[in-house]
Amino acid sequence: MDRRYLFVVGGVCSSLGKGICAASIATILRSAGVRIGIMKLDPYLNIDPGTMSPYQHGEVFVLNDGAETDLDLGYYERFTGLSMQRDCSVSAGKIYQQVLQGEREGSYLGGTIQVVPHITDAIQQRIEGLAEAYDAEVMLIELGGTVGDIEADPFLEAVRRMKTQYHDQVRVAMLGLVPYLQGAGELKTKPMQLAVRELNRRGLRADLLFARADKPVPESLLEKISLFADIEPQCVIPAPTVESIYAVPLHFDAQKVGEKILEKFGITGKAPQMHHWKAGYERRQHTVGSVSIGLAGKYVGLDDAYKSVIEALESAAYNAHLEPHITWIDTEKIEMDDHLERQKLASMDCIVVPGGFGIRGIEGKIRVAQYCRERKKPYLGLCLGSQILAIEYARNVLGMTDATSEEFDEEGKSQHHIVHFIPEQRTITDKGGTMRLGAYDCLITPGTLAHRLYGKEQITERHRHRYEINTRYTPALEAAGLRVSGWDPSHKLPEIVEVEGHPYMIASQFHPEFISSPFTPHPLFAGLIAATDKSPR
Repeated sequence: MDRRYLFVVGGVCSSLGKGICAASIATILRSAGVRIGIMKLDPYLNIDPGTMSPYQHGEVFVLNDGAETDLDLGYYERFTGLSMQRDCSVSAGKIYQQVLQGEREGSYLGGTIQVVPHITDAIQQRIEGLAEAYDAEVMLIELGGTVGDIEADPFLEAVRRMKTQYHDQVRVAMLGLVPYLQGAGELKTKPMQLAVRELNRRGLRADLLFARADKPVPESLLEKISLFADIEPQCVIPAPTVESIYAVPLHFDAQKVGEKILEKFGITGKAPQMHHWKAGYERRQHTVGSVSIGLAGKYVGLDDAYKSVIEALESAAYNAHLEPHITWIDTEKIEMDDHLERQKLASMDCIVVPGGFGIRGIEGKIRVAQYCRERKKPYLGLCLGSQILAIEYARNVLGMTDATSEEFDEEGKSQHHIVHFIPEQRTITDKGGTMRLGAYDCLITPGTLAHRLYGKEQITERHRHRYEINTRYTPALEAAGLRVSGWDPSHKLPEIVEVEGHPYMIASQFHPEFISSPFTPHPLFAGLIAATDKSPR
């Protein structure tokens, strides 16, 4: 079967929304009954973003198979409903590692290893291999960074070689910035024109141009871009900032993006059917109130660090017909008894303590958990948030004042490691290898809050953590009212804990945000919103 390949590249600058653009196109094509695959090529030399700071690369999104990936794969899953796999995320680091390992093993028969053809061939093999695995009629490939970045050139050369090989089965869509100059009071197309020239210099021609702007792009400017980019006027698509990322597929559908791509590929007899998406989006538009949600973490102000958490919270709030107002609570300031920060904590309808690593802000998070427990404020802990709940309970209910995690007790002063590094992990030297990553089963205890929320006794959820709640202490914790309501059946490890008698204080060792979807909220997030007095009854 002939496969088609659509590459989505960026021009002018990064962070324009290539991931949203690619996910939206994939959603539209899938609604037309086209079998699709989608992947991300990242030019950075890291193997994956697993060890990168959120300030550098945003959230690390984890797949069922345990792959740590770029947050764009979260958009792919949430938009399309497809489950991504490890090979959907390919960095330059992975490619170079593969080629160099082959060289060490003698796979190149003593030949000189070069970017062309060895690196470019490896890139092409990854793309075609995944397209075959998906049995895709159209394979969408997002290229990170910007055309003109030196790191992206091997990838663009691979695209050019594929274009030479497959001709009209390879198409390129470029998302470029059309900036608004406040002083001039107008949108300027020159940056887009220059970006197209950069693409042309690499032997590629854009088949579709998306004019990304913070204001509506007039028809006259679209025609100007068409003229200078040498592209059909109908293939220059306005991409203004919209009220929600979930409006982007509908905006593109109104611009007939799906039909234009199908026509470019010569696919006939299929038309996008976006009724389901439109109905889901319209449900989000009708709110009858609002809910204030406190996000207590250390990466305050950096939305990308907790992107999936924010998306899951918004999905749950909108599903309850409430407008979400998410406020950052700086747990380092809570540690310092900052009055304004404590006031923010008190004014929230509910609190979320998300995942994270390291000791910074930990004591503040423990105080947040104590506040929520004592004041009966709805609390949801995610990964680290579950460990925080167990430590707080041990300290302030069981009286173990030095209770902590082995992660935070580098000098070994505490006698009570409520959270610890399990013994079988200690022999592993690779830092990433010490983590529990990907999908694991969880058995839920009947009669618990977790069971009422999920409505079943076995679930599968995604993990990304290194430390576990110490089962040595679970009998004492349970006797004092901290119920372990979910267990890993294979490793006999606590997965969900909840405070008995509290309106809503529950935490999971896993990351439920990774499998929440825009129009179907995850049960733990839906339960949090329902537990507030703002939720419609």
